[in-house]
Amino acid sequence: EKHISIQRHLADLEKLADLKEGEFTMAVSQNTDLHVTDEKKPCPLCPEEKFKACYSHKLHRHLQNLHWKVSVEFEGYRMCICHLPCRPVKPNLVGDQTFSKMGAHYHCIICSATITRRTDMIGHINRHVNKGETESRFITVPAPKSSHEVLKESATDVQVLPNYSTPQKTDSYFNPKMKLNRQLIFCALAVLAEERKPIECLDAFGATGIMGLQWAKHLRSAVKVTINDCNENSVTMIQENCHLNKMKVKLNTKEEDNDEAMGDGEENTDTIEVTKMDANVIMHLRSFDFIHLDPFGTTVNYLDSAFRNVRNLGIVSLTSTDISSLYAKAQHVALRHYGCNIVRTEYYKELAARIVIAAVTRAAARCNKGIEVLLAVALEHFVLVVVRVLRGPSPADDSAKKIRYLIHCQWCEERVFQKEGNMVEENPYQQLPCDCHGSMPGKTAVVLGPLWSGALFNTGFLRRMLFEAVQYGLDEVQPLLKTLVCEAECTTSKHSSTHSPYDESKQEECGVYIKTPNATAESYLVHGKRKSDEVIRSAAKRQKSENSAEHPAFYYNIHRHSIKGMNMPKLNKFLNYLSEAGYRVSRTHFDPMGVRTNAPLAQFKTILMKYSTPTYTGGQAEAPVHLTEDIQAEQVQATADVKAEDAEFPEDDKSAVAATVFAKGYPTHCAAD
Repeated sequence: EKHISIQRHLADLEKLADLKEGEFTMAVSQNTDLHVTDEKKPCPLCPEEKFKACYSHKLHRHLQNLHWKVSVEFEGYRMCICHLPCRPVKPNLVGDQTFSKMGAHYHCIICSATITRRTDMIGHINRHVNKGETESRFITVPAPKSSHEVLKESATDVQVLPNYSTPQKTDSYFNPKMKLNRQLIFCALAVLAEERKPIECLDAFGATGIMGLQWAKHLRSAVKVTINDCNENSVTMIQENCHLNKMKVKLNTKEEDNDEAMGDGEENTDTIEVTKMDANVIMHLRSFDFIHLDPFGTTVNYLDSAFRNVRNLGIVSLTSTDISSLYAKAQHVALRHYGCNIVRTEYYKELAARIVIAAVTRAAARCNKGIEVLLAVALEHFVLVVVRVLRGPSPADDSAKKIRYLIHCQWCEERVFQKEGNMVEENPYQQLPCDCHGSMPGKTAVVLGPLWSGALFNTGFLRRMLFEAVQYGLDEVQPLLKTLVCEAECTTSKHSSTHSPYDESKQEECGVYIKTPNATAESYLVHGKRKSDEVIRSAAKRQKSENSAEHPAFYYNIHRHSIKGMNMPKLNKFLNYLSEAGYRVSRTHFDPMGVRTNAPLAQFKTILMKYSTPTYTGGQAEAPVHLTEDIQAEQVQATADVKAEDAEFPEDDKSAVAATVFAKGYPTHCAAD
């Protein structure tokens, strides 16, 4: 039987004390004396020493105010607070006497547990609901199951549990803010599907299965989708979402391997394989062309398994959400997970992307595989890295050589990668372009890393991703891809054409030749070896050209290096000024006010100073400070004259020095300087 504190109505509590329903209201309407008509009754939920027996009107107020109003409601039942000695409480020893304290508590309607606080009781009930445990052992009639909310994204329907956006409170996690991340991964998979068909792809952490469903629904027969999750409730939710989208399901677990198909899935003959395994286990057992890792937190625990069996020229994408460590808020965690020393800098987002790529490179090198970075995106909630796998010890060695340490100046925030080699330098500060170490006291620079020092983008792959985004109507991701294309080329002109890039001249990416529809089978077979040699030579030439025109590493924030008391030029105009000065320049997605350029920081500040205007012009018309060099020359000359007059005037007689400088014809503001 259910506990007496669990009731549907307040009248049911009153009946427990032998009170008839409506007795209190009837007595009030007849204006009778309750002390005469009623007998004293005890509270059914309080012991005698806590609440003595009283008349019905007082008992009604007691039950209503102290028990009913603080109750927890669940499916028509009220779990009232109980003061009976149901919950064992440690006795208090005062002298030689023992006093037992009666603890107030709630009785759970589902599992009969006793909870002390009301907020804890509400959370306890919510955890039962999230796990699907809504049927009470005390209720004879089955309680109706809570209806799942159905969400739609990119023409794919998924049903989610309550609290679906909080991973700590649900098994099937779904974050609507990660829509941009899912679209980027889909575009990368669509590009790979154009290279070879069919491809086997794995979503190692399925949760609701939204990502794998989008792959199968849009790419259809070009992909063979496998959705994995180690949680039983998540696997059940993935199967239900497959049936909701009229997909056939092939269930594969450790214990069983059976197929099931829904009758209403005849419209779409695509089959999705759902597995219930640990992510490391399934990646060790099977080979895939495309693997996506999106665990809750860091991905370093799954990198070795991901690169163990991934096929040659396949793609591994990983989403890291441990931004507190990657963005230098928890530096000790970054050292523990990634073996990397970092500090908070103005380019912390790109630093996070290079940290993840360095960990990926080391994991791939342990499996005798190299990588080519196709895409690296760091936004507010995640860091996404997409790499192509190149089998062999030579690509592994080439990739491992690109992991270096970074020297970062803490005064001016200039940075430079350490030179290659194992020899210890006497003065590593000489590698920095700035002279802060000579002009500032103490140690001015720190060593960060190890980091990835190579390029973060592949321009050809990004253009093909943009084409796929336009083809499938993914409007949200197109502006980001256009920015990435310009950032990869390091140019301000947005040459983001959406024509099909799948021609023979652009299929030589990563040293792989892909047959195009325009090429005949005979010519491909006859000249296959010759074309493969041409591909290798063109890849070598392209690599040499990339090395000669190295992609600028990191970026500068224009606000971080602004001059106090000066109005900066508009960002687009400042980009044009840098480009006119002969430097490569572009905007960056890492920072909306960031500028990626190969200009040294000193030249960056010089050009920024040149085209900045004073905040207070003193009645003069605002114009760019084109006479900066002349003014600086006058200031230098004025300073020299002031030093020459030091012998004539006392040190603290500043007015006399100012008068002398003014008499020599220099501007008055120079005297103040």
